[in-house]
Amino acid sequence: MASDTNFIEDFHWLMDVLQDIDVGLVILNREFEVELWNSFMQNHSARMPDEVLGHSIFELFPELPASWFKRKAEAVFVLHNSAFTTWEQRPYLFRFKSYRPITSIAEYMYQNSTVIPLTDTRGQVNHICLIIYDVTEVAVNRLQLQAANAKLHTLSRTDGLTGLLNRKSWETELHVEFRRFQRHQHGSSLLMFDIDHFKRVNDTYGHPTGDEVIRRTAKVVKDALRDIDVAGRYGGEEFAVILTDTDASGAKVVAERLRTTIEQLTITHEGNSLQFTISLGIAELNPSITDPGAWIEAADRALYKAKHAGRNNSVIFSN
Repeated sequence: MASDTNFIEDFHWLMDVLQDIDVGLVILNREFEVELWNSFMQNHSARMPDEVLGHSIFELFPELPASWFKRKAEAVFVLHNSAFTTWEQRPYLFRFKSYRPITSIAEYMYQNSTVIPLTDTRGQVNHICLIIYDVTEVAVNRLQLQAANAKLHTLSRTDGLTGLLNRKSWETELHVEFRRFQRHQHGSSLLMFDIDHFKRVNDTYGHPTGDEVIRRTAKVVKDALRDIDVAGRYGGEEFAVILTDTDASGAKVVAERLRTTIEQLTITHEGNSLQFTISLGIAELNPSITDPGAWIEAADRALYKAKHAGRNNSVIFSN
């Protein structure tokens, strides 16, 4: 009699632990009907045990992918081995709101989960226990770190004023394109251009207006190019663009589009209103160009000719 009393007391203690533990506990039978629903699940789902016990987990929570979960659970039933899911694989099984102040930026609770087999006295598994861990704080910290690293990577590659690639990153892409040409002989062209009389803009209107001219020029470039083209701020008021799989005549079309768009542009900044032009040099990559530096030099020489031909025009490099 004393042993029965001790067993009942131990059982109540066990139930208290199951109810109060800070993880979600759900016991499911072979039909995926809920047979245990602890306080964690009750508090975060706002569903009392009498609302869920005896009901299919998939009817109660449609966001739980039935086919995926059944495959995972079936392996536990048959193999008698536990199965695991992390938040990186699937952010959550149950879409619970996140209530932790430290992770208030999280829209929902990130969860790790474990499915363990429950073996009866005959060694059979007709029930599984689903354990839900709240890992929102860990997940949000990881995601914030990844976002910060991505932002730092972007900042290290881009020019702060224009959002285009900075010179170092752009030159890296130029080397990549040059090696691609050496392997496959796919033609590409290089545009080098700068803003005409830019010193006069700075001297007349001030550097803030000069910066706005550079920003607006960069926006025209971004709007005019394809995703496969690579634009960068080469330095000061000079820009460089790699036009992938584009011959000189095609590059000339792009150059003229840029030139005429900018020629028609009027910039108003801090009470100043002005128009400006650009000059462009074009160099198509060919076997006579032996290295990336020679490619830049060819486009730069074409740009020099455009300047000396009166500015506000584009010139194709020729030997």
